[in-house]
Amino acid sequence: MPTQEKPNYLWSIFTMKCPRCRRGPMFSDPNPWKLRRTMKMPDKCPECGQIYELEVGFWYGTGYVSYGLAFIFSVLTFFAWWLIIGLSTEDNRFFWWMGINGLLLVLLQPWLMRFSRAVYLYIFVKYDPDYTKTEAKGFDYETDSYYRNNPDNPENKKDK
Repeated sequence: MPTQEKPNYLWSIFTMKCPRCRRGPMFSDPNPWKLRRTMKMPDKCPECGQIYELEVGFWYGTGYVSYGLAFIFSVLTFFAWWLIIGLSTEDNRFFWWMGINGLLLVLLQPWLMRFSRAVYLYIFVKYDPDYTKTEAKGFDYETDSYYRNNPDNPENKKDK
């Protein structure tokens, strides 16, 4: 039986594939600019069964990743502007860069939000070449078990 080739790490992040198998899609819709469905994700990877939301509130950390990505993008566009157009105190070139950079950040925001989720999940879940034989990674309080066992959950109070 031939073994499958290990998918490329960077390509898997940029195409937003599951970090455990690097084959299953992380998002339900591949187009990030369909704004009503931008952040729609399946609960588990369709390929390996890895749970995407490892614990309650897991995705809050992606705000830091998104901020860092926006900062890096802004620094790169600043240096590109400086090398191509230049900066001067005699005119408003700096303010033109700020406006164009801001517009680009707004236009790229749906993709940046998705990409930050992919990067953040790749920090916690590592590639497993034997993902078909091993158990998926999880934390102590996965979202489903947390809500199922939480006495404050209104769904749990109906049964009593």
